[in-house]
Amino acid sequence: MQDLVEDFLQYLRHERGQAEHTQKTYAALLNRFTAWAQKHGLNDWQAVELKHLMSFLQHERERPLADAPPESTQRLSSESIYLEIAALRAFYRFAENEKLLPLNVAENLSLPRRWQRLPKALTDAEIAQLLGPELPGTPENLCDQAILELAYASGLRLAELCRLRLEQLHLEAGFVNVIGKGNKERVVPVGKKAIAALNRYLEAGRPKLLTPKSPAAIFLTKRGTPFAPVTLWLRIKNRVRRAGVARNITPHMLRHSFATHLLEHGADLRVIQELLGHANISTTEIYTHVTGNRLREIHRKFHPRA
Repeated sequence: MQDLVEDFLQYLRHERGQAEHTQKTYAALLNRFTAWAQKHGLNDWQAVELKHLMSFLQHERERPLADAPPESTQRLSSESIYLEIAALRAFYRFAENEKLLPLNVAENLSLPRRWQRLPKALTDAEIAQLLGPELPGTPENLCDQAILELAYASGLRLAELCRLRLEQLHLEAGFVNVIGKGNKERVVPVGKKAIAALNRYLEAGRPKLLTPKSPAAIFLTKRGTPFAPVTLWLRIKNRVRRAGVARNITPHMLRHSFATHLLEHGADLRVIQELLGHANISTTEIYTHVTGNRLREIHRKFHPRA
């Protein structure tokens, strides 16, 4: 069973160009199913029927969380179940299309309704507090500053920041070429403050982090290696703590702030979609809900009959 899962993951990597995070998520979810299947005497995908998939999902709904204490009553969220169903459906579509399995037994699995969580954005005051320059101007501090400024100025994803290379920067022209999900390329403008922070880092910070084996990645650790997403996020979390921002900052919050603040200041939704690299406008439309309070405030302030 594992060989077929690996074929699917190779397909995601080389043909679909899926992000590394997506590949790892699908691998973990499918491996969870194969482990369950083998415990129940299923050693071949052709022996798996819809009733087995349903039994597995029921087991997942009822099992305790891995890191929860024994007395905990917490169970998997509907979002986690959604991901497991999505992984199984994607795997079976691949296997059927490639004629690796005769039947798609997952096609009748229905996806649960996902609760739409509104993205949280930082306030203007919190952004100003976070982006204040940190002294002394060590290579690490200059690197952190450049990362934060670019993340907020251009709305890049965490993985995009990690993968960004020197040849993708065009600071004199004021833009950066970004390789996003599915290896789709987009051009994103970079603001003056972000350009200044990047230039300071490239001139006074990055040269001191370089080693003979350092790649062309823009942002480097103190060992001269590219950041892994988790490592980069820990660096940002530490910077947030030192800046005194008393909120639990999530990896996407700077990206959410970028989009929300653009919309609040009058940017067109289609433009924001292009800047964020969203394939569908429906993904970007979530930000129209975030700015509802702002719209009501403007209406009350300026409408003559409000």
